[in-house]
Amino acid sequence: MSQNAAHTAPGGYYTPPPSWWPLVGSVALLTLASGFILLLAKVGIGPWVMALGAAILVFMLFGWFGNVIRESLAGRYNGQVDRSFRWGMVWFIFSEVMFFAGFFGALFYVREFAIPWLSHTPLLWPGYDGAWPTQGPGLKEAFTPMAAWGLPAINTLILLTSGATVTWAHWGLKQGRRGQLTLGLLLTVLLGALFLTFQAYEYHEASFSLKTGIYGATFFMLTGFHGLHVTLGAVMLTVILLRVLAGHFTPDHHFAFEAVSWYWHFVDVVWLLLFVFVYWL
Repeated sequence: MSQNAAHTAPGGYYTPPPSWWPLVGSVALLTLASGFILLLAKVGIGPWVMALGAAILVFMLFGWFGNVIRESLAGRYNGQVDRSFRWGMVWFIFSEVMFFAGFFGALFYVREFAIPWLSHTPLLWPGYDGAWPTQGPGLKEAFTPMAAWGLPAINTLILLTSGATVTWAHWGLKQGRRGQLTLGLLLTVLLGALFLTFQAYEYHEASFSLKTGIYGATFFMLTGFHGLHVTLGAVMLTVILLRVLAGHFTPDHHFAFEAVSWYWHFVDVVWLLLFVFVYWL
């Protein structure tokens, strides 16, 4: 599409030109989902279709976000556009809050309602006491629950420290100290990578799996999706770091940095809830 199609509407709101990127993104997601279905059906081409979908998705992300970055650097976004970006990020994080609320709600329902009810039905499962953690009635495989005061506590300290380093980087950006900004972002990315490394080791050493009844299912769904969000946050922080090294952002024009830092703080808060309700209690 021609860039000449872009214009600034009355009041100064920038309207971008028509774009193919949403269509490319739709094709990418359809290809990725189709490959996943083929993989579940044990069709040999499934992984290759998924890889193709992932490649198209990465191509779309580079192209679309690249356009947005170039428009921002060209000074086409005014205060109204900035507010729309902020509201968009707020609603995106809210959708993520509700996503995790569903999993935490399932954990709460199982522990406070379903398991106590099952423990009071001795005719169906005699001898089942319903104590947490449990695989559920009728499942007898031995497993050791994940302890809170080992690697999970260390990971909690790591994520809390990363929240401090990204805030320190933000202070540096607002005060024009580029060295502090760069170092803070680099430390945050490294701490995120260290967290993921420890979580992978924790998974490797676990004496249970996703198939270990309700405990294994809730544990790996909650911690696994959180790990996925940490990975996404680390990738976004890396992109922001590369933009900083390229000279982007000023003390009064840096919403992309703020959006990613909001997301990272959200990831930190979710982990604190996970540590308390999944590992500790």
